[in-house]
Amino acid sequence: MPPNLTGYYRFVSQENMDNYLRALDINVVLRKLVCLLKPDKEIIHTGDHMVIRTITSLRDYVMDFDLGVQFEEDLGPVDGRKCQTTVSWEGDQLVCEQLGEKRNRGWRHWLEGDQLHLRMTAEDEICVQVFQKV
Repeated sequence: MPPNLTGYYRFVSQENMDNYLRALDINVVLRKLVCLLKPDKEIIHTGDHMVIRTITSLRDYVMDFDLGVQFEEDLGPVDGRKCQTTVSWEGDQLVCEQLGEKRNRGWRHWLEGDQLHLRMTAEDEICVQVFQKV
């Protein structure tokens, strides 16, 4: 049975965000701004339904979805694109596949103790963030 990810998580660290954003064709000014942000995560996990809020001082981003069901995700606040998104479990990892203009786009969340890990991919770039459960 997969873990329940419900909780509030504070930002701890990130690696390679600038190159990840560059792979998404984000302009240099916005990349620099995003790299300064320290986002928090709030996850509400109820059965096969999840809400993941990424909370920053600039703007929040909310994903509201049912596991295993493809939906159109509007990534306008991120990079102006839309994609077909499916989120499902692979073992103890929550895996998101975002099909659209960018190859190999998606992310995966997993827990190690009370730390939430996030690995985001786009093209050949990988960004890793770590959050501490509050």
